Amino acid sequence: MKKLLILFSSTDGHTKIIAETIARHLSENYCADIVRIADSQTFPLDHYDLIIIGASIRYGKFKPELYSFIDQHMSLLDSKKSAFFGVNAVARKPAKNTPETNPYMQKFLKKTSWTPQTQGVFGGKIDYPKYQFIDKYMIRFIMWITNGPTDISQSFEFTNWNDVEAFARKLY
Repeated sequence: MKKLLILFSSTDGHTKIIAETIARHLSENYCADIVRIADSQTFPLDHYDLIIIGASIRYGKFKPELYSFIDQHMSLLDSKKSAFFGVNAVARKPAKNTPETNPYMQKFLKKTSWTPQTQGVFGGKIDYPKYQFIDKYMIRFIMWITNGPTDISQSFEFTNWNDVEAFARKLY
């Protein structure tokens, strides 16, 4: 069976849930390992047939660890079948939920010289009750500006799981 590595960078854990869902959809063809990018230094990356990287946006940016990993492993990523997915609340909007229309995916592709063969963008999750005070009110303010949900007593998931499955199907 082929080997799949899904690396992820997540602040609140939703990107990991998406990674696990992708792994389940690919389980007939691939034996998967799911690892935080920050913990990937000891993994023999060259032993995998497919490498997927998923990362979330917080305050308009991917974590620096994403770019460091890509810079460090660019030749390997270019030599393997590879994919990238971004997770952000902007993707909740139909006009911004594809790699071509999502501003964070476009910034990512301009900032790095890696061009993943398969790209995806998924709506994330706003989990107000889980956030610390500053994050709760900063994210609420951002949601207010962008016409998103602002009720801090609730959680809001924007992930279209059919899109996640369609992304996985492209990787069979």
